[in-house]
Order: sequence, then C-alpha cells, then structure tokens
Amino acid sequence: MANQAMTPEEKLAELGYTLPQPRQAVGTYVGCVRVGNLLFTAGQGTDEYRGSLGKDVTIEVGYDAARQCMLNLLAVVKQEVGELSKVKRIVKLLGFVNSEPDFTDQPKVMNGASDLLVAVFGEKGRHGRSAVGMAQLPLNNAVEVEMIVEIED
Repeated sequence: MANQAMTPEEKLAELGYTLPQPRQAVGTYVGCVRVGNLLFTAGQGTDEYRGSLGKDVTIEVGYDAARQCMLNLLAVVKQEVGELSKVKRIVKLLGFVNSEPDFTDQPKVMNGASDLLVAVFGEKGRHGRSAVGMAQLPLNNAVEVEMIVEIED
C-alpha cells in the first residue's frame, strides 16, 4: 500500500480538506458542461468570503477564498464524473478578483486555487491561468473561479 499512489480525494484528506456539497446555481445555468473529454465549469464563489481586495480583504484572506472556490469547483467535478482520479489534466483557470482600482496582486490571490491543484494533482494540476480584477462580483464575493478540466474515462 505504501507504494500505491493516493487518490486525489485521499490527498485532499491528507491536506486537511473535505469537499463541500456542490453549491446551488443562483441563476439559469448548470455547474458544468461536458464537451467530449473536457469539462467547462461555471464560476464558483464562496459562501464565506465577501468584500473587495485592497479594501475589505487582505491578500492572505483572498488566497483562502480562492482555495475555497477551488474546493467548490472540485466538488462539482466529482459530482459530474464520480471520482477525481478521472481528471487527466487541469487545462485552464480563470480567476475573477473583486478588487479596488489600485489593487494589482490578483495573481497572488489566485495562487490559493492554483497551489491546491498542484498539491492534489501534481503535474496534472499545472495549468494555464488568467487572474483579473473586477469592480464587483455577484453576492459581493471576494473571488470567483472557473476552470476547464480534461477527463479520461
């Protein structure tokens, strides 16, 4: 057993995380759409982190918010495909950061999501990414993240 690789769910548990129940949509959309072997997720915010980076929220708290967004996204992926070991590759993240006009550390905030993916999936978790500042996000979320995932059957 010691030589056997851990599943992503086991790795999450080892890191001290549990996947939440997938969050309900707040509009007319679905949590993800599968096209061939690609999953395109809807953006996920959090229930916990509100406010604007550079005013109400520190970079460290924004990092935590991005990590929680990723846990929410992984819950959606798991619901869609059954187990996270079916993830072949994390292709792309798009991170939206609720930011004050002079805040320019969106990449540091988004590392919360990216670092978790690499910790859980290793090289398969390395991905392309955009991190952009927004004047406001739905429900005053501090961060919202969406991703594209390649799945293997």
